[in-house]
Amino acid sequence: MQTSRLEAFSDGVIAIIITIMVLELTVPDGAELGALAALAPELLSYVLSFVYVGIYWSNHHHMLHTLDTTNGSILWANLHLLFWLSLIPFSTAWMGETAFAARPVALYGVILLCASLAYLLLQRTIIRHQGEGSVLARAVGRDSKGLGSPFLYVLAIGASFFSQRLAGAIYVAVAILWLVPDRRIERALADAKR
Repeated sequence: MQTSRLEAFSDGVIAIIITIMVLELTVPDGAELGALAALAPELLSYVLSFVYVGIYWSNHHHMLHTLDTTNGSILWANLHLLFWLSLIPFSTAWMGETAFAARPVALYGVILLCASLAYLLLQRTIIRHQGEGSVLARAVGRDSKGLGSPFLYVLAIGASFFSQRLAGAIYVAVAILWLVPDRRIERALADAKR
């Protein structure tokens, strides 16, 4: 099977996720800057989540470029990833509306943890489909960044119950770690074309 429908569907779902997040933002009660400042938690949670969804979209896009054909396992692994990403707007809104209370911050981390594990599952499913010598397998190698991120999310989830700022700092640190699209895949694709 070709990958075009997989890519189009994934792009559509991710676009909807971003749209839902922005629609969850509350309009300030007045025209003063103070009215906007009161919405700072909502705006901060939105920006962080927008960055995360953008990171997933960008890396997902790179990963799918290594794929010539797809199968049922890849389609279901992709749906699994999209399921967890689709929960980001809910946890983003709850975290922002409660000014980063412990349980919403923890739930946000659980969703990020599950999304990261789903991404790793999709990656392994593609490698299994293409073989251990595939472009993606060569690109990710041992994948210390991909395997380390879930560990950091677990730390942040635990931290959220005694320091929401520390948990937030860990979420931001992981986002910074992934902000640049995975260059390993770009290099492997370029090497494969030579």
